[in-house]
Amino acid sequence: MFSALFALLATAVGFVAWAASDDNRSLGGRTRQYLTDLIRLDTSNPPGNESKVATYLKQVADTNGIPAELLGDDPKRLNVVARVKGNGKNKPLLLMAHSDVVPAERKQWTVDPFKGEIRDEYLYGRGAMDTKSLLAAELAVMVEIKRRNIKLTRDLILLSEADEEAGSSGIQWLIQHGWPKIEAEFAFNEGGSVWESRNGTRVFLIQTAEKIPTRVVLTARGPAGHGSLPRSDNAVLRLSRALVKLSDADQPVRLTGTTRRYLRELAAFPEYDWLPQLLPRLDNAATAQAAAGQIRMRDPELDASLRTTVTPTMLNAGIKINSIPSTAEAQVDVRRLPNETAEEILARFRQIVGDPAVEITLVPGPQLPVTESSPRTSAAYRSLERAIGLVYPRQSAVVPFMSRGATDGSFLRSRGVAVYGIPIFLREPGESREHGNDERISSQNIESGAELLWQMVLETAGDN
Repeated sequence: MFSALFALLATAVGFVAWAASDDNRSLGGRTRQYLTDLIRLDTSNPPGNESKVATYLKQVADTNGIPAELLGDDPKRLNVVARVKGNGKNKPLLLMAHSDVVPAERKQWTVDPFKGEIRDEYLYGRGAMDTKSLLAAELAVMVEIKRRNIKLTRDLILLSEADEEAGSSGIQWLIQHGWPKIEAEFAFNEGGSVWESRNGTRVFLIQTAEKIPTRVVLTARGPAGHGSLPRSDNAVLRLSRALVKLSDADQPVRLTGTTRRYLRELAAFPEYDWLPQLLPRLDNAATAQAAAGQIRMRDPELDASLRTTVTPTMLNAGIKINSIPSTAEAQVDVRRLPNETAEEILARFRQIVGDPAVEITLVPGPQLPVTESSPRTSAAYRSLERAIGLVYPRQSAVVPFMSRGATDGSFLRSRGVAVYGIPIFLREPGESREHGNDERISSQNIESGAELLWQMVLETAGDN
């Protein structure tokens, strides 16, 4: 382990040699430099190799006099925790982001996804949006607070965790083996977003809840045989019919408190002038399904927040083209609402499929915990509202929402930490989405996002 760490440290030194003489760099410039360096460290998961990033972060922290630790049981997949001390008046604030990224199909990119190239004021690279940009901004804010000797009422903890994109092993290991090092009252994480309405209002969505990934396996069985004799009980056909039934079925509409408020506040914007008339129908069991269907036609993303979703993603059947297999298997990515249990989902799916030859089970392994929404009345949420109002005093709105995706934040919520997906980066027309080809972020977005995070941290942890 130590030889591997030594090699990583040697590599990281080259990235941070500039830091000691870089005290005059602006917060935005510092964030951009960190992000460029982080993109150039390929942490595609699988296999991860997140220790590249962990070692880099520790070197930056060490250079700036911030205590930091490398933590984990796999020398290639380490997490890092850094801390700037406050006066202890309040419990710590945790700034968290994951260090791994999804793989990039290099042939589909117009640039090297791990070069950190700038074109037309956009920084390209895997992780530019998800979520090395957030990690870079958090690191820059922590360094700036240390450099300026800003007085804090809370310890400020930076956490970079491994394996968020695949199994969340990093955060689970830390909770089990290093909980005192990351225990906090509040955490700021990925999951928020910003968009601009046609009326000029900048809408900041703070993620206070998440849908729950629930991986499901369908296994169809039937008699094996020769491909020359078609059979209606062919396992592949059984599986296909089951998948179509599940995909076509309307899952029940179940609103949460967060979703109700989200819909109500969205209805005030011109993009959603069609929504107010549908809201009363969503609360009526007799009309909810039809109303959700109308929402789906206009905004599929909004519809996905109203119910559990079903997306077949992986298939496995047969070993030879002229042989009918005795089994066929599909994996389905189910995102269930927090007010539904996995058992309810399985029972409903079995009823929809209605075929005893198709077994429906959960993918083996631990499931993400079901947690309550982080409160909108907490000191941290109010601080986020104040920070957004200070940086964008004209025509800004703050709206809580439940995200379709999942983050490591659910594990912390299950331990009583109020986690907020913070909206610091604007979704700009020229940027690609997370996990997309040519993932990129504009220089202006990096600058403004870092400044907003700075204000959020000061409002939450500053001694003012």
